[in-house]
Amino acid sequence: MTVELAKIAIELGRAAPDPDTALAEQWQMWIDDAEMLIEDRAVELGKDMPDQKKVDYVVRQAVVKHIRKPDDATQVTVSVDDGSSSKTYQSGQGRVVILDEWWAQLGLVKASGGAYAFDTAPGRGSRHVPWCNLLWGATYCSCGADIAGTPIYENRP
Repeated sequence: MTVELAKIAIELGRAAPDPDTALAEQWQMWIDDAEMLIEDRAVELGKDMPDQKKVDYVVRQAVVKHIRKPDDATQVTVSVDDGSSSKTYQSGQGRVVILDEWWAQLGLVKASGGAYAFDTAPGRGSRHVPWCNLLWGATYCSCGADIAGTPIYENRP
């Protein structure tokens, strides 16, 4: 794996932490965690590791997302004497998480079970554009191919 602290810092738009600091060790631990999650999913699904560039992208994005929203706190207030300052955060999950759309990009999507996990009308497939929300794990089509068989809401490449 090739994700470095400097790449994380560039993504965040700030300087990388000094190598022997707790912050640098924390970032490295999160990088290692994201890489472990990807390796575990590949083993679980019996697949080879995805392309290294894709893995690096997903690891970088997962770590940056975690750095920006590290815990599930929603508001922090600091009071000193008569003054106070508050900052509101969107909730994070408190750990490094790889989003479903990133799993799809890596080709490591778990099969969904349930009554409708199979195609009930084979041969009637549609051609979605590569950036259609349905192909990224959404439950809806953004290009219109699900109703017309071909993209109607977005330009073809």
